[in-house]
Parts: sequence; C-alpha cells; structure tokens
Amino acid sequence: MTVRNDEVRLTMGGIARGLRQMAGLAVFLVPFGMAFGVAAVERGMPLEQTLTMSVLVFSAAAQFAALQLWETGTLVSLLLVVLAISTRHILLGAALSPWLNQVDRTKRLASLSVLSDPNFADSSAAFDRDERDIGRLIGGGAALWLSWVIGTAIGAIAGKQFGDLDRFGIDVLMASYFAAMLLTRWLERWQGHRTVLPAAAAAGVALLGLHVLPSGWNIVAAALAGGAVGGFMYGR
Repeated sequence: MTVRNDEVRLTMGGIARGLRQMAGLAVFLVPFGMAFGVAAVERGMPLEQTLTMSVLVFSAAAQFAALQLWETGTLVSLLLVVLAISTRHILLGAALSPWLNQVDRTKRLASLSVLSDPNFADSSAAFDRDERDIGRLIGGGAALWLSWVIGTAIGAIAGKQFGDLDRFGIDVLMASYFAAMLLTRWLERWQGHRTVLPAAAAAGVALLGLHVLPSGWNIVAAALAGGAVGGFMYGR
C-alpha cells in the first residue's frame, strides 16, 4: 500500500480524536495497572522501579512476565522473555508502515513509543477509512499509557486496600474488546474463502502455540502462519 506524503500529517486535532476514542477503554486499564503495582511491590520491587518500568516499558504482558523472573531468574532469561512477548510490535509497526514511513523520524518514534494493541487496532482501522492524521495513534496511546501509569502508582502505593480486583470481572474487558475488533475488521475485509483460510491458520497456530511455545511466541508464529497462507491464497 502506498500513501501520498501530502496526505499524512500530525495535528492536535488528530491527537484529540485518539484520546477520545481510547478514553473509555483507558478507564478500565487502571485496574490492570493497579494489579501490576500490587504484584510488583509484593515481589520486592521498590516503588520507584515499579513506576519507572510502567513509564518506560508500557506493556502489561511483558511487565507481568518480568515479575515471574524478578527474584529467581537471570537477567538474560528476563530479557529473552520480554523480547519474545514484545516481538509482536515488529508486526504491528510493519502494518502501520505505509502511514508512519511518510513522516519524519521524530514523529514516527513518538507514535511508536506509545504503540499498544488497542490503539493499533483503532488506528489501523481508521487509516483504512482514509484517516491520515497519525495523531490518532499518538492520542490513543497517550490515553492508555497515562491510565496504565496511574493504575500502577495506585496499586503500588495503596492497592492492597482494594482486595482482589478480579471479582469485578474487569479481566474480561480486554478479551471482549479484541474479539469485537477482530470480528469487525474481518468482516470489513471479507473476501470469501480467501479470507477464512488465513484467519483459520493464524487462530489454529495461536491456540496450539499456547501449549508448545514459550510465552508470547505463539502470537509471532500465528502472524507468520496467517501471512504465509494469505500470501499463497493471493499469489503475492
């Protein structure tokens, strides 16, 4: 896909649209941040390191995985686990490259610094609908990042007073959001059996990989499998 350079821009209006779009989901990200803050302190991580990790890493999956190795794992094993879980961002960045590669490096890095699964899903769909303002990606990411950091701070400082957050059923929200987004995107791109087979291959590999691959690698394997089948089906 080629996008004309004069169409791609970064404006405050785009950032505002991204903030509004992700604001509702961002509210529900706070309890996840709280859960991480509580878990980190319980594992013996100092408050300042807990907050620094959330500010700089901004990845719930990678941060929770790192906690599992915080006390007993080696630095190399910790880095490998985080790398495996975060490898999917290579795929997300590649999917956004037709738009992000049209702006200068500073704007590109600013966009990618707050890239996460929810604002990727929102922005990629918006870009396909002729949105040409990458502020949509930055604004959505900023809303999610701020909620994650605030939640981490609350959890690390006073999270134990709230008890078990799972009793509110908030852990179902992210799965429901991505299921709805996936179905919507799939229907938008529906092209008969050529659409079904790549999706089925990716889903099958992802599920199988949960049991035979290290944490995070099943997503990478699923993306490669779906891409390979799609390339075969489309002949390119």
